[in-house]
Amino acid sequence: MPYMYILECSDGSYYTGSTWNLERRLNEHQSGVGANHTSKRLPVRLVYFEHFDRVDEAYFREKQIQGWTHEKKKMLIEHNLTKIHELSKCKNETSSDNAAFGSAQAAVIGTGQVK
Repeated sequence: MPYMYILECSDGSYYTGSTWNLERRLNEHQSGVGANHTSKRLPVRLVYFEHFDRVDEAYFREKQIQGWTHEKKKMLIEHNLTKIHELSKCKNETSSDNAAFGSAQAAVIGTGQVK
């Protein structure tokens, strides 16, 4: 059965991967042959996993979570879905949440008057 998994490394970092055989893959990581990231941060501890029907689904989920921040991964591990949702909100200045007039901005010309 395909799995997506998260390991916590000895330095507190997270490693996200996917595999067909979770037990074998965890043993590889613990012995230092699993991945470059984990081999330098032993020991590792399995802190989260999901199982899937198809390997492409596990791989897609792996890639999705690899793009997450450390804090967001921590909230997934702790099953804090509310906090994951909050951490997923766009916070950049072009976000519609930050626009003064919703998603439409008025053009300001010269004197500060809106035309």
